[in-house]
Amino acid sequence: MTAIVIEIFLIAILAGIVGSILGLGGGIVVTPALTLLFGVDINHAIGASLISVIATSSGSAVAYIRDRITNVRVGMFLEIATTVGAITGAFLAALIAPNFLYFIFALLLLYSAYAMVKKGKEEIPVNVPQHPVAEKLGLGGEYYDKALGRKITYNVDRVYEGFGVMYGAGVVSGLLGIGSGSFKVMAMDVFMKMPLKVSTATSNFMMGVTAAASAGIYFLRGDIIPVISAPVALGVLVGATIGARIMQRLKSKTIRKLFIPIMIYIAFQMIYQGWRG
Repeated sequence: MTAIVIEIFLIAILAGIVGSILGLGGGIVVTPALTLLFGVDINHAIGASLISVIATSSGSAVAYIRDRITNVRVGMFLEIATTVGAITGAFLAALIAPNFLYFIFALLLLYSAYAMVKKGKEEIPVNVPQHPVAEKLGLGGEYYDKALGRKITYNVDRVYEGFGVMYGAGVVSGLLGIGSGSFKVMAMDVFMKMPLKVSTATSNFMMGVTAAASAGIYFLRGDIIPVISAPVALGVLVGATIGARIMQRLKSKTIRKLFIPIMIYIAFQMIYQGWRG
């Protein structure tokens, strides 16, 4: 049992690093790892995953906010939609068969990867207009990019579309316990045309709040098991702190290159698991 706990802890460190860099939360690694490697029931894995998402957010948020990469105004604005969506998704989870969750998870991952491929090698969005709502709420911003060695100023566009996608991201979080970071990053990067680094950092900031809304419901259902969730939380917290330092030194196109194959690999693993039953 001790060896299994240590293995879960080590995998959680990797999950924290990956989740922090890509803005996906530790759940993107934790859920498949617990189900595929350790045979944990999908609902218990989702419960642990939600805890890992909260830990990832806590571990990386400090560094990203300190360096002003996180857009707190955008995060708080969009959090309204994701929190309502997360509560909706958590209630729906009790009505959907576990195998069906695997297929939903896989399709969402493939779609996220496709959206990233379409962005190509773009480093910073250019010629982005400032949406009237973004202008009124002061959602635009700036940050210093350590990889490029210069300050980046950016606008925020298509606010309504981003808000709608964020509600969907919340529903996915409640259903699958993955923090839905892939949807959040996609909404800000693809729809609202924000820089990828700002999108991943803001996604990390938001995920903790969204996951906490769902975690309470999973806890009341008894799906959060301490012997699994504790090593996951500690490992992810360590990994997220490391990942926050690494991300700032990477270029956006490098982050995309990391993002796409991870999404595709895990998607096919989940399809196989769902098909096998």
